[in-house]
Amino acid sequence: MTDYTPPKVWTWNKESGGRFANINRPIAGATHDKELPVGKHPIQLYSLGTPNGVKVTVLLEELLALGHSGAEYDAWLINIGNGDQFGSGFVEINPNSKIPAMADHSTDPATHLFESGSMLVYLAEKFGAFLPASGNARAQTFNWLMWQMGSAPFLGGGFGHFYAYAPLKIEYAIDRYAMEVKRQLDVLDRHLAANRFMIGDEYTIADMAIWPWYGALAMGLLYEAGEFLDVTTYTNVRRWTAEIAKRPAVQRGRMVNRAFGEPSSQLHERHDASDFETRTLDKLQAQAASAPE
Repeated sequence: MTDYTPPKVWTWNKESGGRFANINRPIAGATHDKELPVGKHPIQLYSLGTPNGVKVTVLLEELLALGHSGAEYDAWLINIGNGDQFGSGFVEINPNSKIPAMADHSTDPATHLFESGSMLVYLAEKFGAFLPASGNARAQTFNWLMWQMGSAPFLGGGFGHFYAYAPLKIEYAIDRYAMEVKRQLDVLDRHLAANRFMIGDEYTIADMAIWPWYGALAMGLLYEAGEFLDVTTYTNVRRWTAEIAKRPAVQRGRMVNRAFGEPSSQLHERHDASDFETRTLDKLQAQAASAPE
């Protein structure tokens, strides 16, 4: 690796390289005019089934499982590889052009939300669920939620980028972020040694925020880095991950806006609870068609 001396003023004169080079740029704003679709429900979600998107769909499905019919929602697929997040309608809701974005049309004017953590708090307070009402439990929920929001950039933008996506394997960068990610996993593992969920025995939005990122990592599902990070040693994180993964609402939420992986795990758009039944029927029919006679 050659030495690099930063210039006095950085200029954008070449692509950054790597998997997402075609959508990376140092400026904000829309690149094209495109209105967002609006479905039949008050809550409209524009997202992709990445860890940040899964947080919100898991909460919405958990709310519906509790009987909160007002949490019915339309989920529209935003293909970030194609630059959908730079459409004018999306940028109007989220000027940062990152998924997810959400609009609640039960208010006038519609309430626009961006940042997944903000959506979790908004929905939990709107429906009075998965967020303790007061006291230490509420404070601890916010502590862990903010921990996740602050830590995930090191995991995704740091470790994930340099380990899996960067065009060059830079030892210093990978070592720096691997060390931080393992420290974060150790923080979780120590906490979960004495707690069933992040807030004792109470399942909250803190679990929903942390699970899609660190749960997937602990099971070796992110960046094909399980062996590299020796994730099997984090036994408490893996126990917690497995328990949450068994929840039917979590299984549904993980499918929504998913456009990668096994086709049977994908539900590109969600507009009604029956969409899951249709997807399951398609899966069973495909299995029957491929079964030996």
